[in-house]
Amino acid sequence: MPQLIQGVIPVAHTPFTDDDEIDWPSLERQIDWALDQGADGYCTGMVSELLRLTVTERHELTQRLAAMKRGDACFVASVGAESTKQAVEFARAAEQAGSDGVMAIPPLSSALPDEEIVDYFSAIADSISLPVIVQDASGYVGQAIPQSVYLTLLDRYGAGRILFKPEASPIGPKMSALRDATNGAARIFEGSGGNLLIDSYRRGIAGTIPGMEFLDGVITAWRALQSGDDETAYRVYFPLCALVALQLQAGLDGFLAIEKYVLHKRGLFSKPRRRKPNTWQLDEETRLEVDRLLDLLHAAMDQ
Repeated sequence: MPQLIQGVIPVAHTPFTDDDEIDWPSLERQIDWALDQGADGYCTGMVSELLRLTVTERHELTQRLAAMKRGDACFVASVGAESTKQAVEFARAAEQAGSDGVMAIPPLSSALPDEEIVDYFSAIADSISLPVIVQDASGYVGQAIPQSVYLTLLDRYGAGRILFKPEASPIGPKMSALRDATNGAARIFEGSGGNLLIDSYRRGIAGTIPGMEFLDGVITAWRALQSGDDETAYRVYFPLCALVALQLQAGLDGFLAIEKYVLHKRGLFSKPRRRKPNTWQLDEETRLEVDRLLDLLHAAMDQ
């Protein structure tokens, strides 16, 4: 029986060795740490560097992550691809591996008409029995998904099968528009890395899908919001926002470079290596600011 998808579900980053192979011991340390922090599960996504993996690596990553589940934690596999056939293959493999759900972005190589986007996600949903998170990652890659597509999919499959991760700007108002258009039925996840966590929480999200690097801060803020402790939530939120702002300056590679630096600094990754090519490198001044802000984040959590 698949686990319920809700709460804090961080994206697993893919560690690499100096030989550019996946570092499986580091991956396992990351997942164990995340669950020890109190994560409600974990998933793969854009910052897992999926588009830089071979098909064989991508299948093995899904299989190994599914096998690392424990307790009532869920695992969601990202299955988005450039063709419907590829996405369906990834989705079926994820279900076979024991995933609790899948998440997909639309193809990136072309601007699809609405009916093609609906057909793409419908093919994924029809190929498996698991929930499908429809991800709009257009804040940094791809095109925005119109709300009409969301409503068509929700009407066709229901709230138990179709979930949403809208990241098109302005994120908050678009979340509220989807919520209101579905009378609160849509189960919505935010993926700002923590940058819009409090605003999104107040709009009624089912959960958040951040990176792993600041997970302890995200969980602290999320639990504080759940308990109505705004003082703690905002105290942790401010340094968290400042850290995400540094990542945003360089897009996807900015997130990857800082994420892997922090995970290496935490002792979870043996190396901070990203798979090439890269568009941005972490410079010394940015690194020092990350370190200062991390100290502020941890101090805020300890109060």
